[in-house]
Amino acid sequence: MINITKSFLMQERARKRIPGISQLLSKRPDRFSEGVWPGYYERAKGAEVWDLDGNHYIDMSIGGIGANVLGYADDDVDSAVREAIVKGSSSSLNCPEEVELADLLCELHPWAEKVRYARGGGEAMAVAVRIVRAYTDRDKIAFCGYHGWHDWYLAANLGTEDALGEHLLKGLESRGVPRALQGTALPFRYNHLEELEQIVVKHKGELAAIVMEPIRDHQPQQEFLEGVRRVADERGIPLVFDEVSSGFRMNTGGAHLKLGVNPDMAVFSKAMGNGYPIAAIIGKGEIMDAAQTSFISSTMWTERVGSTAALATIKKHRAKNVGEHLMKIGQTVQEGWRKVAAAHNVEVEVSGMPPLSHFSFKHEQKLSLKAYFVQLMLEQEFLASTSFYSMYAHTSEHVAQYIAAADRAFAELADAIRAGDIGKRLKGKPAQAGFGRLT
Repeated sequence: MINITKSFLMQERARKRIPGISQLLSKRPDRFSEGVWPGYYERAKGAEVWDLDGNHYIDMSIGGIGANVLGYADDDVDSAVREAIVKGSSSSLNCPEEVELADLLCELHPWAEKVRYARGGGEAMAVAVRIVRAYTDRDKIAFCGYHGWHDWYLAANLGTEDALGEHLLKGLESRGVPRALQGTALPFRYNHLEELEQIVVKHKGELAAIVMEPIRDHQPQQEFLEGVRRVADERGIPLVFDEVSSGFRMNTGGAHLKLGVNPDMAVFSKAMGNGYPIAAIIGKGEIMDAAQTSFISSTMWTERVGSTAALATIKKHRAKNVGEHLMKIGQTVQEGWRKVAAAHNVEVEVSGMPPLSHFSFKHEQKLSLKAYFVQLMLEQEFLASTSFYSMYAHTSEHVAQYIAAADRAFAELADAIRAGDIGKRLKGKPAQAGFGRLT
């Protein structure tokens, strides 16, 4: 077993000072295997990570939760950021980079005319919802998919057992969300156009927007997105695509460009800045101008680093055709998972768009199997879990080495399943399911 003493000590320090250990649920050690997962890094470059104890890994896991689309510490992006910092990252005047970025985003998405910025995906979605509510003078949102932590979204869980759990993710607690928002967020499932149509009929004249991810775990069925667009047009409801996760994966820009359906607004973050904080809300001019009728303002939305990083990231992304590389790498990993699982008679279900791939064990002890897989891969110097987010820094050699290591891990998993002693082999704790809280 690798030595991660310093990382464990840091986790204990964090437990005393930071509720939940991490600012981001998806980076909590218990999401992998608490007691095994290192949790903290000293340095990262390309697809490589060094933890606090100096252990070296190839990162074939979550790629900074999808934020580092080019790879860690990309030379071109970091060089642009350093130059911006030298010039002054903020001042009493506005930086010209935000105008240049707005022009570029509208060039990539010709249907869009205007842009507003934030620094994170969740807050950008909250901005988008505020704008469409101001534009329509309506309150209710029909939505599909995951859209962050803000009140407008978690309101779906008010007055119900677990609407979001039934729809997508269990355990998204709504404590602290004003009860007056009950009934304002109305979920429908992906590829179930009939559910959206029922919402539209039931809440006729009350919907401020239809908010959805254009693609996530599954491909859209024939005419689904076209049907959503039709419903929005017929009822005069703005259509908002959440591209926080899907944007800059399949192509340079929103996935909707590949899928052939344009929204009225779209929201980007994560991959757009290659790990630097930046988010953008783009849309048709008439709708975006409604931002002027509501108070939407923040000092840190005007700093220079975010827009500079986004410009450098997008320009390199387009020049290198990064989307094609991400798709190819992701497809190869998915094929590898299926191959090694079949070879060792371990049942798994593979899902997700290729650059944001996932697999799950079809076994009653799937969380223990996940933790054991994490453990076995760490011992082979890979950061790995049941998710893989591809980066431009990932090479075919990385993938070949990873699949070979996964093959060895699956052989051990199969042996543990046959012996019925999965729990005894764990050096850490089983992975936590869903969005269960760390106490």
